[in-house]
Amino acid sequence: MTFTVGQVGGPRTRALLVTLIPPLAILALQLVAFPMPVGVFVRGAIVGAVTALIALGMALIYRANRIVNFAQGDLGAAPAVLVYLLLSEWDVPYLLAVAAGAATAFLLGGLVEVAIIRRFFRAPRLVLTVATIGLAQLLTGVAVLLPGWWDTSLLSPRIADPFELRFVIGDTIFSANSVIALVVAVVAMAGLAMFLRATSLGIAIRAAADRVDRAALLGVPVKRIHSLVWAVAGLLAFTAVFLRAGILGLPVGTALSLGLLLRSLTALLLGGLTNLPAIGLSAVALGILELGVDWNGGSELPLLGIEAPPLDALLAVVVVVALLLQRRGAGRTNIDDQSSWQAADEVRPIPAELARLPEVRWTRIGVFALVATVALVLPHLLSVDRSLKASAVLIYAILGLSVVVLTGWAGQVSLGQVAFFATGAAIAAWLTRTWELDLILAVLLAGVVGAVAAVLVGLPALRFRGLYLSVTTFAFALATTSYLLNRRYFSWVPSQRLERRPLLGVVDITSTTSLYYVMLGALVLALVGLRGIRRSRTGRVLIAMRENDRAAQAYGISVFRAKLTAFAISGFLAAAAGALFVLHQQALGSGPYSPGANLAVFAMVVVGGVTSLGGALLGALYFQGTHWFLPLDWQFLASGFGVLLVLMLLPGGFGGLVYAIRDAGLRAVAKRRRIIVPSLLADSRVEAAEPEATPLPSAGPVPVGGAS
Repeated sequence: MTFTVGQVGGPRTRALLVTLIPPLAILALQLVAFPMPVGVFVRGAIVGAVTALIALGMALIYRANRIVNFAQGDLGAAPAVLVYLLLSEWDVPYLLAVAAGAATAFLLGGLVEVAIIRRFFRAPRLVLTVATIGLAQLLTGVAVLLPGWWDTSLLSPRIADPFELRFVIGDTIFSANSVIALVVAVVAMAGLAMFLRATSLGIAIRAAADRVDRAALLGVPVKRIHSLVWAVAGLLAFTAVFLRAGILGLPVGTALSLGLLLRSLTALLLGGLTNLPAIGLSAVALGILELGVDWNGGSELPLLGIEAPPLDALLAVVVVVALLLQRRGAGRTNIDDQSSWQAADEVRPIPAELARLPEVRWTRIGVFALVATVALVLPHLLSVDRSLKASAVLIYAILGLSVVVLTGWAGQVSLGQVAFFATGAAIAAWLTRTWELDLILAVLLAGVVGAVAAVLVGLPALRFRGLYLSVTTFAFALATTSYLLNRRYFSWVPSQRLERRPLLGVVDITSTTSLYYVMLGALVLALVGLRGIRRSRTGRVLIAMRENDRAAQAYGISVFRAKLTAFAISGFLAAAAGALFVLHQQALGSGPYSPGANLAVFAMVVVGGVTSLGGALLGALYFQGTHWFLPLDWQFLASGFGVLLVLMLLPGGFGGLVYAIRDAGLRAVAKRRRIIVPSLLADSRVEAAEPEATPLPSAGPVPVGGAS
């Protein structure tokens, strides 16, 4: 994907314009709307250069695996913490400690590829992307626990200057670490460019990135190349985290904040995912814009007369503009890239040959009765706090259903569902607080607002899918949290406690048991409605679009309308779940709607089973349950190692396991009844069930000429 620059000049001129237009446009925005002193400008360029190393590492991994590596910054977390411990606790010489950290990061990147990423070599890119989310949690947990293994803590996590150096530009003071960061970042970017262009390994990496299968046929060791790419990405991540620690300090609790992740993703998008010079320059420009926004915090924007929004909101606008200006590629690589984002296999219904059998019918009735009995009796067996937690699981299951519709059915990857969840919560809280509306009406109106918001967010990315839509929705999620639902900018956002008024003016919902039944009823309604949609023409159109949108268009299907329908249904469900949740919590807090929750919810549904309605409930049970019963310091085992283990053993998630067990039982019934069901017994020969053919009588040898 490249920016449209028309037919200006020759190919070199157009390539130069494609590289320079995004960073120059960002700098123009900074100069006009967020002016600042020269010293702050220089400091922003240094911060942006450090961010560029993370964005370039993401670009390398995207070229190799066609995914966004959400664990890119976390690859350098543990090695950077190790260097800090070597310097502060054991007084190891500076150069030796840095060399040890760099070697550790290089080996860690290669080990991650061999031990984890390679296990998903043939998996859908969607599954591998979720695996990097789990990997990020795992690596973050290691970085957090590492100081405790040596009985120390990160009380002052800023790495000290290795030598004395201080100078001032304007009113901004620079130290030795600032100079080191600038020099090392520039050298690292130049070295990476030379490595990719002038060495045989670099050329092999570029060849394997363009067409993996073709490179393998030509003798390129693709898997070893991928290991090298991840090792280099780990080294870049360590360099970025370590240099940032010398300026701003080590990030405690997470190696890569979500804001920095969004800036790296934005630079990646502005560079068309593969244009390394454009990615690096865009990251530098975004670093300058970041400090310009911070410097002008609280001031009014020129001409507009409104308070300057936070950087996350501006980046959301930058992402939308970038998508509108980019030209969609129509080549084979682009088509392959889109198809590789398909999710797990579709859940098949029970074959018609078996559905009417007594044992199958009564088993279905028995399972349904058991589940219904447990669901109805559960609140009477639980304490008050556990009953509230059970209600929260039901709400998160509805939120998970919104991901199933958008990603599992329509193939559109969204990392911003919690933003619609928060929008529905804010709207419902305002309606019930200001207009004293009934819960049912408030939920419906909040759902409509969520549907409209989802359609508006999806419009810029309708030409694209996969990574581009995920970046758009993620940017919207951060903008929603930091700006759209921030009481500092919008006073209508409720802050008071909400009362649970009687449902329809009659049904009391103040008790935890009655509240549980309300949430259970809402989940049942959502499941019944979605089951009907899945069996209708709308559901079949969504599946067809997910599998091959070009073929769907050839059959007269409006892909534009189908995508907007998926967005609307998904946004309605997410916002309705948020409206229920704010009633459950009786307040509009900030923790449940944090930007990081978007990644957790997306991983939750993929682990549960992204193509099945039951997978949303199973995923909610897994994630919410582990957060309730595991200590805070060890929750990364469930959200990190647990996610990786589930995806390795069960690519279809827990829902896929349930349906595999069901199919095994149906297969046993079919064999016992001697019923041939091709969808279940694909490895059986249908001819074996037919009577053996009678051979024709021999007519003797046939003459060569064919005459009788």
